[in-house]
Amino acid sequence: MISLFKKPIESQLLKELFQKERDKRSLDYESINIETSFGNTSILVTGDADSPPLVLVYGVNEYPPFALELLVDLSAHYRVYTIDGLEHSTLNEESELSLADESYGQWMYEVLAWLNIRNAIMMGVSFGGFVCCKTLLFDQRYVSKAFLVAPEGVVSSCTWRTVWRIKLPLTFYKWLKHPCLARQLSKALLGDSNKENLAFFSNWICHSDMSISQVPRLCEQEALRIKTPIFLVASGRDVLFPGKNMVKHARAVFPTLVDVLLLENASHIPNHSANKRIVEFVINHT
Repeated sequence: MISLFKKPIESQLLKELFQKERDKRSLDYESINIETSFGNTSILVTGDADSPPLVLVYGVNEYPPFALELLVDLSAHYRVYTIDGLEHSTLNEESELSLADESYGQWMYEVLAWLNIRNAIMMGVSFGGFVCCKTLLFDQRYVSKAFLVAPEGVVSSCTWRTVWRIKLPLTFYKWLKHPCLARQLSKALLGDSNKENLAFFSNWICHSDMSISQVPRLCEQEALRIKTPIFLVASGRDVLFPGKNMVKHARAVFPTLVDVLLLENASHIPNHSANKRIVEFVINHT
């Protein structure tokens, strides 16, 4: 697998960027570390201890401003355990897991067992959605409901669109550092290119090795094994996983799909208003 960080110094730079974004939001959190058979896992715990538990998993493509905004909004209603996913994380030791077997499911099962969370709401964003599905396939006992937000592994991305709008601009930006390429990537993934977002996004993509390769797609036989209620959030302007295709396929393969939220004007990384709708969708179904 491709490691998130190309050099140790870049790992530190990304951690500093993440910390600055976290400090801007005055987020009250507890940081804990769990040792699993796959290595150390860092977790941020926020929200009232008496609130329902929600486990949040997001991938590297969900960059900090989005992830932290989602975390802050969710923590007003839930006890949120934000899992930083191993090599897809800015906070964990780099560790290599296989996409093809049950490694990710076993890893998450070990984390949930250590936390001793029962009937947890699980929420996976992008690559985190893939981790959610792997967790449910490995062992569903700790999860009461699963919310998949633009999840990887449900539908295949459109190859030519991904190459043209993301892979090529990303490759040339890392080489040329031209701002127009950063703007193009920002529009493709975030749906906008305002100055504040662009300044952070440019640093983020410059120092990270964003994972946009295909992960194994969930087959119909695997989906039939999932008995946990599924809730799907898809984005209409998602370059990687077009929302309408996502919804159509999910309805066909997930027998426990309860409800769908299609954000018609959202991109792969939702904006502020889309974030609010996602949180409302979770609240209304829990």
